[in-house]
Amino acid sequence: MVSTASVRTDRPARYGKQLVSHLGRRATGEWDDDSAAGRIDFDGGGRVEPSCGEGVLDLRLETAADGQARLEDVVGRHLVRFGARDGLLVEWTRGDGTRGTAQRGGTPP
Repeated sequence: MVSTASVRTDRPARYGKQLVSHLGRRATGEWDDDSAAGRIDFDGGGRVEPSCGEGVLDLRLETAADGQARLEDVVGRHLVRFGARDGLLVEWTRGDGTRGTAQRGGTPP
């Protein structure tokens, strides 16, 4: 199953790198500064690929159907915690076009 999210932020590379570094402690993660993209492979199955665009951190998640909501939540919760001061919002869209989970950070100053 595939889920995607586009998170608006002025610092996409910072958050992408931080996400890979943090979640990579319990999984296998890699971040490439030159391409501003990375990957996190979870031991229990699933992969997240963060990549940066202009003012956006794009996330692509692949996992089994029974782990989709849980992995969306894990990735999203960590990201909004890192960007709490920026009030990040992660809204997942599933491969079939339906809404996935959503995680919201604090209100930006």
